[in-house]
Amino acid sequence: MPDKLVQFPTHYVRTAEAARILSLSPRTLEKYRCHGNGPTFRKLGGRVVYAIEDLLTWADQAACQSTSDPHYADARAAGHHSR
Repeated sequence: MPDKLVQFPTHYVRTAEAARILSLSPRTLEKYRCHGNGPTFRKLGGRVVYAIEDLLTWADQAACQSTSDPHYADARAAGHHSR
């Protein structure tokens, strides 16, 4: 009898597909990786991959109700780094 609690493995995507999911360019995700302000990624062998759940969680962290939302400034600054 199959175990009903068995979970499916996490689905990973490479940078190009992750960028499509987030409606960003692959280059933007690469910059976010370098600056440390993008979604969580994994390096498996020589490849960078993203768990779809991590992409959705990262995008949800930028959710705002309006431009007066206290979180709006932080969400808008995502991807920017200090010089």
